[in-house]
Amino acid sequence: MGMGYLILAGAIMLFSWLVSSRLKSKFEFYSKLQLQNGMSGAEIAEKMLADNGIRDVRVISTPGRLTDHYNPVDKTVNLSEAVYNQRNAAAAAVAAHECGHAVQHAVGYQWLTMRSKLVPIVNVASSYMQWILLAGILMLKTFPQLLLVGIVIFAATTLFSIVTLPVEYDASNRALAWLENKRMLTQQEQAGAKDSLKWAARTYVVAALGSIATLLYYVSIYMGGSRRD
Repeated sequence: MGMGYLILAGAIMLFSWLVSSRLKSKFEFYSKLQLQNGMSGAEIAEKMLADNGIRDVRVISTPGRLTDHYNPVDKTVNLSEAVYNQRNAAAAAVAAHECGHAVQHAVGYQWLTMRSKLVPIVNVASSYMQWILLAGILMLKTFPQLLLVGIVIFAATTLFSIVTLPVEYDASNRALAWLENKRMLTQQEQAGAKDSLKWAARTYVVAALGSIATLLYYVSIYMGGSRRD
């Protein structure tokens, strides 16, 4: 299992690098495709929220690159400076996608609700998980229960990555449907937005696969130790 895991981990890392590189190139390409409607990412977001009857969510600019997210706690759509100000297909895709999360929140989308409940658990788990797993492996022969605790904690983070998949894909589907139904983009711009979000979603797939593979690896270590006992 050790060698098998290394091969699998290497394959996932390679796939992750390929997807990330492809995503970067796609966004750079579609960032050059200027919108004929002349709207910025912020204006796209504000219109999508209004069209969905959402009046209590603010659209704000946040520093950095790839820092776009929806915060359900303070009900803000946070757009990176480039997305907030720019007027291209990539910015429109990201802005509409983040508003898709706001729509999910407004309608009580069950997968988003589940992910939100997992956030505090994952935040705590991330602080101690690696240390517990390391100590559990070192003490496997004398105190195997410690590794089991680490596996349970890691399983929570794996569950979070799995639950994230339907949340992200649904947000993209809502964004693309709205952009198309409201005729916000030209056919070429719509295709660019769809392609951008497709590659963005694949990064979450890679993350989930990597988490599942790592979880299985720790489980195999624990089971191997138990069998020797």
